[in-house]
Amino acid sequence: MGGFFGAVGKSDVISNVFYGTDYHSHLGVKRGGVAAYNAEDGLQREIHNIENSPFRTKFADIFDDFSGCSAIGCISDSDPQPLLIRSKLGKYAICIIGKINNAEDLIKDYLDEYGAHFDTLSGSKVNLTELVTALINHRDTFAEGIRFAQSVIDGTASILILQEGGKLIAARDKLGRIPIIIGKGEDGYCVTFESFAAYKLGYKPLRDLGPGEIVEISADGVEVLMPALEEMKICSFLWTYYGYPASCYEGVNVEYSRCKNGEIMAKSDAEEIKNYNIDYVAGVPDSGTPHAIGYARESGIPFARPFIKYTPTWSRSFTPSKQSERNKVAKAKLLPVEHFIDGKNLLFVDDSIVRGTQLKGTVDFLYENGAKEVHIRSACPPIFYSCKYLNFTRSTSEMELIARCIIVELEGEEGLKYISEYADGTTVRGKNLRKKMAEKFHCKTVEFQSLDGLCKSIGVDKCKLCTYCWTGKE
Repeated sequence: MGGFFGAVGKSDVISNVFYGTDYHSHLGVKRGGVAAYNAEDGLQREIHNIENSPFRTKFADIFDDFSGCSAIGCISDSDPQPLLIRSKLGKYAICIIGKINNAEDLIKDYLDEYGAHFDTLSGSKVNLTELVTALINHRDTFAEGIRFAQSVIDGTASILILQEGGKLIAARDKLGRIPIIIGKGEDGYCVTFESFAAYKLGYKPLRDLGPGEIVEISADGVEVLMPALEEMKICSFLWTYYGYPASCYEGVNVEYSRCKNGEIMAKSDAEEIKNYNIDYVAGVPDSGTPHAIGYARESGIPFARPFIKYTPTWSRSFTPSKQSERNKVAKAKLLPVEHFIDGKNLLFVDDSIVRGTQLKGTVDFLYENGAKEVHIRSACPPIFYSCKYLNFTRSTSEMELIARCIIVELEGEEGLKYISEYADGTTVRGKNLRKKMAEKFHCKTVEFQSLDGLCKSIGVDKCKLCTYCWTGKE
């Protein structure tokens, strides 16, 4: 994934951008970057690898090196950014969030048409931020160029630009799959992915940009360069998994939505769960925890934390490139609380079940520490499709998705014609999928939140939510 934060004001904003960018560290662990502008030094930039050290450690000297009344920062899980660009549109710094599926075609078209060149990374890979910049430069203004770039990109691209002169340009992706929020402070404005970052730094959230909306921001105000488009498909997984609990997107708080999701699951599960004498409801930390709190509150079953994650020295478990290392890190984090495990019937709520490897390790860990029975609940429906629009999962093949693998095990490729039946826990195929998954995890039962239940917990009109990873429908 990735995230960005920018600010412009009538006084120095480096401190705000430093902390504002750091507040996006949960969205990526590969690189961090900051660019700033002042009249004396012009555009300044610094990029660091943050795979083994957090953003704030690598950028601790920024207060000595940078100054300016406007700056942008980004956390990236892909290419180095922001880039500093000199083009017919002027000098500027740029960073992007998103995913470009047709990058190779766009690169070829650009090279064939203009005979130009790109700087390349290792493996002859082109920095996708540079590709977006080349597309923007096809037009005579930033607004026209951004709108053109987003029209030809298959995927998602939200863009933040710091112009020489100090003004910012922010552009939300054309379908609004990821948020951009504008905040207003005492002497300027900020632009951020995470709304809580604005609030914590003294900005009052002004509004969310609409899908495809492009604005120019100065210390004196916000000017709309391109109006919002009609259609929205914001990513539902923001509320389920990768959005930060304190943030609000489209006016809906993440933590509240997750608790509500758990309540909805408990209501639909009420009859079945009576048969299992559950001692405690627990969440798979971190994002599973509020779902479990909602489930416990609605069901009346006590909430507990049968294991604790040791996080001070461990990065998020999905970050290593090798699955074996991700599994090792995930297991190393788990510290049992035997009082809540030994001899107990436990119901664990996870935010999602993707590959299932870490969840199986968690279930095995619970049995190793004396659990009597383990039941698993997923706060979203079975995932049958890899996301085409955002880089928040490392799945390289849809056959890495456990729900899809089980279908093929049960019926072969022919079974993929009946995905909608497998998604529905009331059908024969749906029950078979859940039974087979429980066998694989060595747990008593597995159940999933319904798509309607998930959308209800978010509270945004269903037609405005992207649910591709569950339905395959764009």
